[in-house]
Order: sequence, then C-alpha cells, then structure tokens
Amino acid sequence: MKIGQLPHLNLVVKCDVQGSLEALCAVLEKLATNEVGVSIVHRGVGRIAESDVTLASASNAVIVGFNVRPDGNAKRVADLNGVEIRIYNVIYDVIDDVKAAMAGLLKPVLREDTLGEVEVRKLFRVPKVGTIAGSHVTKGIVRRTAKIRVIRDGIVIWDGKIASLRHEKDEARELKAGMDCGISLEGFQDFNEGDVLEVYDVIEEKRTL
Repeated sequence: MKIGQLPHLNLVVKCDVQGSLEALCAVLEKLATNEVGVSIVHRGVGRIAESDVTLASASNAVIVGFNVRPDGNAKRVADLNGVEIRIYNVIYDVIDDVKAAMAGLLKPVLREDTLGEVEVRKLFRVPKVGTIAGSHVTKGIVRRTAKIRVIRDGIVIWDGKIASLRHEKDEARELKAGMDCGISLEGFQDFNEGDVLEVYDVIEEKRTL
C-alpha cells in the first residue's frame, strides 16, 4: 500500500513536562507499522485547552493527556464535538491503548468456516420461482443465512447466497446431515443432478498489533 493510503491514528499529545512529552512522543511514533501509522498532529506541555480540542476535532484526532487535565472549556467543547480525551499517569497504559486503537483501524482477517455439503439429486421447475434443487444434506449442516458454492466435477462454477431453503413444505433456517431439502439460489438456476453445494460462513476476525 502506498504512503498516504495507510490508515492513520491521529493524536494530540499533552504532558506535564517537556521530558515526558519527548519520551512519550518518541515511543508513540515508533508504534507505526507498514499497515497503520501514527501521526502526532500537535504536542505540547500544560493543561489540555480548548485550542487543543478544536485542533483534534479538525484533525479527527484523539487527545492523549499524560499527568495533565482538561480545563472546563476544553471539556465542554470536547463533548459538543465528540472529541475523545484520554488521561493517563502510566506510560505503559498509553502505549497499550494506542496500540489497541491502531489495531481497530486494521482491516479484519476474513476466515472461511465450512459448515456442510449438500448433493443435488432432483430438479424441480416452479413457475415464477425457477429451478429448485431437490437435495440431500450429506455433511454437517446447511444454514439459510450462509454462503454457498456450486461444485461440478470438482470445479467451482458459482459462488453466492441461498435464496430459499425448505424442508418438505416448510421454510427452514437450518438442516442437518441426513435431511432432504429444496434449495434455490440468488442468481443461479443452472443445476445439474450430482452437483455438490458447499455451504460456508465468512467470519471476520479482529487483528492485533
């Protein structure tokens, strides 16, 4: 990903003394990775003032205060503008929270969870509905809200969503191995007897730094 396209956590950093400010900013800037950056848009010594909040609001930044507090005007403006002010007195707590916030900017990892398989055994043409695949659940489960692939001779020929799932004459939310069902798919009707339908979910997993 090119520089400038990386997600960035913007910070306004205020500390009690210059030495703490320099040390904290140096540590925070080193937390940047090749996937998410840290930008300190302003740094300073002393209380958190209204001007700090105004700058944070304009920069979409979080205010980090180390051994300092916001004054009354700063609190009021922060509440009005939805600016987050985080106060700390332990540097390791700052680091842990900033890392957690940076992780929240990362795209989640998408993982597939295979639920089951269904075999198409008979085709039914239904007026105004289309082709219904009379099928048998051979492995696991088939869930109405899951995603599904059509596999023919070991080759994936379609991937999408289930339009309807029925057991006998009733709509079903979930069917187990050994049960018969009727399945229609969103945007696909070209079933063949013997097609295998692979049922799966896509799970988003949050990432950490």
